[in-house]
Order: sequence, then structure tokens, then C-alpha cells
Amino acid sequence: MRSWNGRDAQDGEHLNDESGMLYGEYLMLDKVIKAQRMVSQEHNQPVHDEHLFIITHQAYELWFKQIIFELDSIRELFSTELEESQTLEILKRLNRIVLILKVLVDQVMILETMTPLDFMEFRGYLRPASGFQSLQFRLIENKIGVQHEHRVKYNQNYSNVFGSDQEAMKLIEKSESEPSLSLIVQRWLERTPGLEAKGFDFWGKFQRSVEKLLDEQKQMALKETSDSARRFRLAEWENQTEVFESIFNPKVHDALVARGERRFTHRALQGAIMITFYRDEPRFSQPHQILTLLMDIDSLITKWRYNHVLMVQRMIGSSQLGTGGSSGYQYLRSTLSDRYKVFVDLFNLSTFLIPRSMIPPLTPIMKNHLCLNWETNTYINGDDKA
Repeated sequence: MRSWNGRDAQDGEHLNDESGMLYGEYLMLDKVIKAQRMVSQEHNQPVHDEHLFIITHQAYELWFKQIIFELDSIRELFSTELEESQTLEILKRLNRIVLILKVLVDQVMILETMTPLDFMEFRGYLRPASGFQSLQFRLIENKIGVQHEHRVKYNQNYSNVFGSDQEAMKLIEKSESEPSLSLIVQRWLERTPGLEAKGFDFWGKFQRSVEKLLDEQKQMALKETSDSARRFRLAEWENQTEVFESIFNPKVHDALVARGERRFTHRALQGAIMITFYRDEPRFSQPHQILTLLMDIDSLITKWRYNHVLMVQRMIGSSQLGTGGSSGYQYLRSTLSDRYKVFVDLFNLSTFLIPRSMIPPLTPIMKNHLCLNWETNTYINGDDKA
């Protein structure tokens, strides 16, 4: 036998503190491996695929626990003044969450090796159990930033599901009251260097570039000799003007936030756009990677929901109720909309792109600053009119 740290432990050799714990002891495998309770077996009608069903969902919950562990640490790091080493650590942990979510997405395929008839044999034993009762998945949603008002009706009331579990309710209330990853990221983006009106004034320069671009588009439209082509070009120009008005006019932006069509504050959106434009600069490279990973997390959770929806439709159809009393397939399908995307504003950044030639050039002072640390105040308190 070989102990966890690689030392031989055989022929009755005494295992002292130096030899460490055995593999099974360290991982507490006696509890993990015996944690599968087949209810069908208890009813003397064992169903082979119930074991797969249990193992798969237990694996989900273990990975959920790891995601929560990573999310909490990432939020803690974001709450400090970031240094380069901390930004790298955030990137590493976000990437870990992304890889875990990819595993969860693919894991659905294993569950789909079970046929609807196989599931029907033990489904009755599950009632009133439901995936909605996964406390950890609800905590993940809250910690990332899914807002209460954006949830579909069935998904809003926790008390009906966890009301008798006071500890669960406390965890849910805590996850809803503490700053979510989305909120912390927005505060971080609001500090993006170069947004200051007395400094580089990116937003003012960007707005002037857009005005120039729109004016050129209008002049090109008016020069069209064909009436139909002119109308098409002018309609396109009007649409673009309206789109950019939605980010340059704070009142319009706030109205979109109130309607749930946007999530970020106006200042945070400005920071995200600036990072996107200047992502090749040394100190914007890592922030841009962070924004990309946040979108990956949103995308993969949506894919996981989608695969889950398809699996549920395949197993119970689209008309039967879910095991927890929800509308089953119909309810799950409703969770695929953008209302559950926490970082939907990042997905829409491409709406506001302009040609590279029209991106405001960096001044020497700003160019130099983006070779310094992300959170330094050297530039922020300075003046950049060069």
C-alpha cells in the first residue's frame, strides 16, 4: 500500500505523522462512495439507471461547491486595489470556473444515456424533489448577480422550497445582500483610467469620433442617386444614431437599465468600451481577458440550461409537470432568455464598435500610463491634454 504522500506502508509498518494520511482517509471516500441511496432498491424494485442519476447530480453539486469557492475568492480579490499578481490570480480562477462549466455542460450527455422509459421507472420516487431545490445553484446565481426581479415567476419564491430549512434561507439571504460579482466588476470598471474628463477624457473623444462617423454616413446616404438606396442608407443612419444615443445619453441608458435591457451603470459601460478599444495596450490586456471570461461564464451557464431543457423535454415531454411542481419543460425554457444573462452588456459591446481608424489615439501621457499598474493614481489625479 502507498500512502497519500507516496511512502510505502505495508507489512504492518506503523504510519506515523510523517507518513501522512492514506488516499481514502484524506478524501473521506468512505462517506463519499457510500452516499448513493437508491430508493428503488429500498422498495425492492431496483432500477439500474437510478444509480447513474444519483451519481451525476452529486457530481454536479460537488462542482457547484467548487464554483462557489472560486467565486467567493474572486469577489474578495476584486474588492481590493488590484495589483498585477492579483489580476493574474483572478484570471486563473475565472478560467477554472469556465473549465468546470464546460465539464458540467458535457456531463448532460452522460445522463442522456438513460432512456425516458428508464427514467419513468424511478421518477415517481423523486417527488417532490426538483432541481429547483439545488441550494448551491441558487447561491451561484445570486453570487454572480442574477437579480430577483429578472427571475421568472416560479423561480422567485425561495420560501416555498427552502422555508423549512432556516440555514438554507440564511445562506440565500446573505448571498442576496452581499455585493455580487457583477456589482463588484462594475465598480472596478468605473475606475478605468482614462475616463476622467480632466484627463484623457476617452468618453468625450469617443463621442466626437462617433459624431464624425455618423455625419459621414449621412452625407454618403444623401449622395445616393437611387431613391431606394438613399432611403435604405438613411434608415441605417437613423438606426445607428439611435443606438449611439442610447449610450451617450445617460437618461436613455438608465431607462434601459430600468427595463432590464441593460445591467451595467453608465460609467461601468464606458470603462468596458474603453478596455475593448485599447485591449492591446499592456495594462488593458488582462482586464480585457477578464471581460471575455465573464462572457464565457454567462455563455456556458446558458448552454447548460439549454442542454438541461432539451434533456427534460426528451425525458418527460413538454406537457408534463416537473417533479417539483413547476411547469417542467415550459418553465425551464423560460430561463434561457437574456434576463438570466448577468453580463449581457458585455455581449452587446460590439454594437458600439467604430473603425480602428476613428478610435481616439492615445496621448503620450496616456500611452505611458497604460504601461504602469492598473490601479495607480499617477495619471488619475493628473491632467492629460497633450
